[in-house]
Amino acid sequence: MKQMQTNPIVGILTSLVFTLATGSSLKTLGQSSADTIDTRNGPFTAAGIWIHPKTKELKDMRMGPFVNLPDGGLVTVDTTNCLISRDNGKSWSSYPLFKDTSAYSIRVERALIRTRRGTLILAFMNEKEKSAFKWSEDIHDVPDAVLPTYVVRSTDGGRTWGSPQLMHRDWTGAIRDVIEMNDGTIIFTSMMMRHDPGHHTVLTYSSSDDGKSWKRSNIIDLGGVGHHSGVTESTLEQLKSGELLMYMRTNWGSFWETRSVDRGVTWTDFRSTPIKASTAPGMFKRLKSGRLIMIWNQNLPQGRKNYPLRGGDNNWSEVYQSNHREELSVMFSDDEGKTWSAPIVIARVTKPNTQVSYPYFLERNPGEIWVTTMFGGLRLTFREADLAGSK
Repeated sequence: MKQMQTNPIVGILTSLVFTLATGSSLKTLGQSSADTIDTRNGPFTAAGIWIHPKTKELKDMRMGPFVNLPDGGLVTVDTTNCLISRDNGKSWSSYPLFKDTSAYSIRVERALIRTRRGTLILAFMNEKEKSAFKWSEDIHDVPDAVLPTYVVRSTDGGRTWGSPQLMHRDWTGAIRDVIEMNDGTIIFTSMMMRHDPGHHTVLTYSSSDDGKSWKRSNIIDLGGVGHHSGVTESTLEQLKSGELLMYMRTNWGSFWETRSVDRGVTWTDFRSTPIKASTAPGMFKRLKSGRLIMIWNQNLPQGRKNYPLRGGDNNWSEVYQSNHREELSVMFSDDEGKTWSAPIVIARVTKPNTQVSYPYFLERNPGEIWVTTMFGGLRLTFREADLAGSK
């Protein structure tokens, strides 16, 4: 087995970001100051989650990802079906995604898009082929892990679907995002488990023919040791300059970024960002107004100066890190991500041992934002102008 090493850049960053409480088994993350929010009073969702007064619960709504149809309809998927609503999510018509449902089942982490040509493209991991994830603490690895990435497409609005295309068989930790570039190139984010020792990496697939064929990018491997280590669960957007900007979840106190100038074939310039983040994924999108929006879990609860850490054992991860998921925040950028507005907490759990994380995003109408989460069951909507101001 190879000697376990931490990427030297990561080691430097970690020493700067993390403050470890000496003489105690409790590790805490320090921060100098933070604003305070009062969640003692409502509004609250039916599940008891506090939500910002300028947001509104989307009651009885399914989880995203959603895409809009030209006639005002909505599309999403479940484990084996495409679901279409013509009444703003109150009821859904179901259409099978697969001819053989015994061979395919869609995991909850997936990405869905409707291209400008009208094609629906779904990138997913196949639960039916998932191997047992038997992490070995002796070798800090799971050598035989399999969870394949597939793509399937529909050219008739989701009523019928083609055969799934296999992208890779390696363990895919999550598929989180997909975009269409200005020139029509489709790009979705994926992951690939690496071994000896075990850790995660990020990659993308791009298509210049509306999803008929795909090209794999370079694999972004920044090292790590552990079943939650490495770079993971990325989100991306095209900047006005034409280049692509992608943010990646890490264990190192902030999102890391990478950029591509060749339509997602090659990713370079890996670096940490000032965006302090828990070890949880964010969602990064461009609004119709031209603004960029980020929805994510900060590394500390607002108003707190510390938070318990986990990891540091070469099994969860090689470093201690914050897994804070009790609040979901939003911020905006008017200068292509160079600077961001102050974070606004839009949801906070009120029950112990619960979380609100893994957001999906939809701009249902210009300036009307829908947010649903995989964990916590959050379903809310808000107006861009109410939280970001007019533009």
